[in-house]
This record gives sequence, C-alpha cells and structure tokens, in this order.
Amino acid sequence: MTERKISIAILVALALQAASTLIWAGAAAERIDVLEQYMADTRPVAERLARLEARLDAVQAQLDRIEAKVDRS
Repeated sequence: MTERKISIAILVALALQAASTLIWAGAAAERIDVLEQYMADTRPVAERLARLEARLDAVQAQLDRIEAKVDRS
C-alpha cells in the first residue's frame, strides 16, 4: 500500500512540475513577444537618431570652420 501511495505522490509531483514548466515557458514566450514588438517599434527611432547624429557632426564641423575663419580675421 505504501508503495502505491509513493507512486501516486511521485506522479502527482511530476504532473505539477510539468504544468509549472509549461506555465513558465508560456510566460517566457509572452515576454519575448513583448520585447520583440518593442524592438520593432523602436527600430525606426534608432535609425532616425543615427541620421540626426550624422547631421549634428556635419553641423559641428561647419561651425568649427566658421569659428576658425572668424578667429583668423
């Protein structure tokens, strides 16, 4: 009788562990989906920021040249 109780207890424990694993995997998949959507939404912003940084570098170079000409005058 005790062997049967142990077997049932082990089966219940394994079933609970399997269910917990499936719930955890589902939650992890949902977090990954949210992060992927966030990255897809922010990608255009990152590209725009890179273009703005390049423009800012060009403006800074122009300003440096203007300042150098003013200093020489």
